[in-house]
Amino acid sequence: MTTLLAFAFVLGVLVFVHELGHFLAAKRVGIRVLKFQLGFNPTIISFRRGDTEYGIGALPLGGYVKMAGEAPEDVEVDENGRPVHHPDEFMSRSKWERFQVLIMGPVMNIVLALVVVAFVKYHVGAFKSFADEPPIVGATRTGSPAERAGIVSGDRILSIGDRRVDTWRQFFLAVATRSPNRETSIAFERQGEILERKITPVAQPGDRFEVADVGVVPNAHPHVSYLSPGEPAEKAGFKVGDVILAINGQPIIFADELHGAIVKGHGASIRVLVARGEERLSIDVVARPETGLIGLRPVDEATHFDLNPWQAVRASIDENLENATLIGQTLVGLLKRETSPKQLMGPIGIAQMAGETAAISLVALFNYMAMISLNLGLVNLLPIPVLDGGHIFIMALEGVARRDFSVRLKEKMLLAGLVLILMLMVTVIYNDLTRIAWIERLMPWR
Repeated sequence: MTTLLAFAFVLGVLVFVHELGHFLAAKRVGIRVLKFQLGFNPTIISFRRGDTEYGIGALPLGGYVKMAGEAPEDVEVDENGRPVHHPDEFMSRSKWERFQVLIMGPVMNIVLALVVVAFVKYHVGAFKSFADEPPIVGATRTGSPAERAGIVSGDRILSIGDRRVDTWRQFFLAVATRSPNRETSIAFERQGEILERKITPVAQPGDRFEVADVGVVPNAHPHVSYLSPGEPAEKAGFKVGDVILAINGQPIIFADELHGAIVKGHGASIRVLVARGEERLSIDVVARPETGLIGLRPVDEATHFDLNPWQAVRASIDENLENATLIGQTLVGLLKRETSPKQLMGPIGIAQMAGETAAISLVALFNYMAMISLNLGLVNLLPIPVLDGGHIFIMALEGVARRDFSVRLKEKMLLAGLVLILMLMVTVIYNDLTRIAWIERLMPWR
């Protein structure tokens, strides 16, 4: 139920904001709007206000704004078969006015992403962690591609492939957006000497998104922020502030790795290496069999900053610019076949992620909604017929040619765009289905 509610909330807000952009822009330039609907037909609820019918469709996977004279079949013709355009119809307006109507949907989604992130930043603040530090290797995982490439602790990574990396965040994103099992180059600095090696990123077994990894980790570890009274962790001797270094000899870098390592132990005794000041301690603990938990809350090392409204806006712009760059790099990677198409998500995957982020916190859900809104806005600007950017692209071509294209030519262009979008939808829905365990078992060809 949480997943369905979170998905409905995220998708409903994004679609409403997108279509509201088209609607308001159309009204502003004097175009008559026939229908404003959330969800696709059949319409289940509707009412009329003025010239516009407002409705909710049964299929909650989108929405639309229908404008007078927008589609060729909606245009009146005279006795000689020539189109008759009325001043309040879409095709009667200038290209500049039509451009404003088309662009405002994606713009509203981008603005929503900026506003949501700024709101969250202002109320929650910002965190500075190892992800913002230079990528200086703390350790390499045993048997990893980095270990085989000869990378050692203290090396400063400079680039992956042709992409320069200045922070751990940039490094992880540069690796994650590459296809696993495809060789690339990695450059790093060791004691003033620039070295370059060939490395083949791999995906972790069972990773449903095939996110590539090379096995280098920073010199960072989670620390204990809370202990549940009477639980195994407290009884074993853990203290608030303890830094978790390793479990059963494996380095622990992120807080979520700790939970995974405990669950993986299946209730057996695990040995946890912790740092308490200058002291190093080994603590043996057994998780409760009924919960698989030991009763401590780990958090990643980070410095918290309170932000004023202007700082929150600046932080939102920076974060969304970084996310937009990532989206662009992913699209380029897909075209160059450097990024695995299995990293793409469809409606099922979006719903799953919405449920997972909602289970974490409302802040996580709002951040996720902002990211999806930015994706929706930028992808809609792509010059693919059917999308808003495709219609703008066709108008631009008409402007260059100094004439309007025929209806037949436009229909062919739109059909080509529709085929491309359908191919993409088939890909992402297939990806979504293969991430569902019981469906994956029915696919012997995988």
